[in-house]
Amino acid sequence: MRVPSTVTVGLGLAGLLTAVVPAAATPQQAAGGGDSAASQRQRPVWGPCSAAQAELRAAGAECAKVAVPLDYADPGGRTIRIAISRIKATSPAGRRGILLSNPGGPGGTGLANTLALRPALKDVAERYDLIGFDPRFLGESSPLRCAPAGAPQRPGPVTTPREDFEASVRSARDTARRCHEYGDNAALLPHASTRNVARDMDAIRAALGEPRLSYYGVSYGADLGAVYTQLFPRRAGRVVIDSSTDPAATQYELFQRAGGPLEEGLDEWAGWAARHHDRYRLGRTGGQVRATVQKVLDGAERRPVAVGGQRLNAPVLRLLLRQLVQHQESDAALAAVARDLADAAAGELTEPGPELAAMLELLNSPDLEDSMVGGALFMCGDGGWPAGGWPKDPETYWRNSVRSRVTQPVFGPVVNGMIAPCAFWKAQPREPGTAIHNDVPVLMLQARRDNNVPYDGALALHRRLTGSRLVTADIRSHGVYGRDIDGHRPVPCADDAVNDYLRDGTLPRRDITCAPTGAAR
Repeated sequence: MRVPSTVTVGLGLAGLLTAVVPAAATPQQAAGGGDSAASQRQRPVWGPCSAAQAELRAAGAECAKVAVPLDYADPGGRTIRIAISRIKATSPAGRRGILLSNPGGPGGTGLANTLALRPALKDVAERYDLIGFDPRFLGESSPLRCAPAGAPQRPGPVTTPREDFEASVRSARDTARRCHEYGDNAALLPHASTRNVARDMDAIRAALGEPRLSYYGVSYGADLGAVYTQLFPRRAGRVVIDSSTDPAATQYELFQRAGGPLEEGLDEWAGWAARHHDRYRLGRTGGQVRATVQKVLDGAERRPVAVGGQRLNAPVLRLLLRQLVQHQESDAALAAVARDLADAAAGELTEPGPELAAMLELLNSPDLEDSMVGGALFMCGDGGWPAGGWPKDPETYWRNSVRSRVTQPVFGPVVNGMIAPCAFWKAQPREPGTAIHNDVPVLMLQARRDNNVPYDGALALHRRLTGSRLVTADIRSHGVYGRDIDGHRPVPCADDAVNDYLRDGTLPRRDITCAPTGAAR
């Protein structure tokens, strides 16, 4: 199951979890000890899912709300309500408990996510109550709103890299201001953190009367699963985490580290496009294809590309390229978009093709701002101060962006220079990030050529999770399990490893590498 094409993912904000310093956990958190009295008393009242959840309703799911503390340090204080869904196990004799999931983001809603996993789970789906949930402050879980943004500032006919950067700084500063000043957000924002989402997950487990929680999470959801194992090791059931990050890095460092792998992914695609020059006319060699892309970007840094009734500046073009270079199966889509952009830059495009048109529709979606804000809540709420480890001085981003152009001409400016609202966040996190180091059994999945969350980060987490086994897929992809759900080529040996583990609880005896064909080796 890939992370949905929310704007947080589409704009490259996925999978960023910081875990910089050890947190002072209470004995109950550290050991996953007994449930609170409130959790023991609470039993969800199930009923029909909301009209917005058409997939869940069609599948016969039921929905409920679980009350959790806004502040877990004050369990008797203010509460918020977490929306959950359930599809009951259809094999009572073989029932294994509950399987919760998270689709990533951060900022992704997940009420229907475990339902979407059913095709990949196959017979395993019959053995679990499939539980979906929207993380706190998102979707139907006491959603947090920011003040409405003003009219979007569209690029003018001419620009410069510095002007584009200054516009991004103004936008980030404005988002931070609008979120802090709206309603009672100043009281809510300090409680938007991965640690609290993990605690909410355990509250769901307790409210459902289950001794353990089994889990699948991808991207940011993988990092969330690692935090759960740290806070509640005795409550962790069969945990699968897919496409994770280095737990010792700050969010900004994780963002920067994607630059090199992204350029390598672009090289791989450029070789493919060169072999299909007769169709896409981008160049007969990888170098020529690269030059075509660079020419479009260089031109857009002076004159934004006019296409589909709007102007696209270089930062937006880089973000579109980043989204498409993640998956090998997207090579044709990336080539089609690159061809359209080159034609548009030359004034020769009459109408964008379906691939570019779909991306333009995403950029114009009314949900764009909400999705970006949803990601910011947790990127800014995790870690130390400044929020999430993001530098506060805008010039840091500018200098790093300029330096990166020498070795990372396409993606360096965006992974180094895209400033997050966290640089101006006024809500100070209540806790430091979570230091990960435990021996809980965990099944990890990672694509070797993941250019969103690089492979080295997964290896770092694998060393911290001493009870884990790592399944490596030798492919270019962000997300490994159930790839055929989204139309990508599946990795059978990875899918089998997950389903075997969820079915009988047995981890592989050793780490596994899955060849591009999907077979183990």
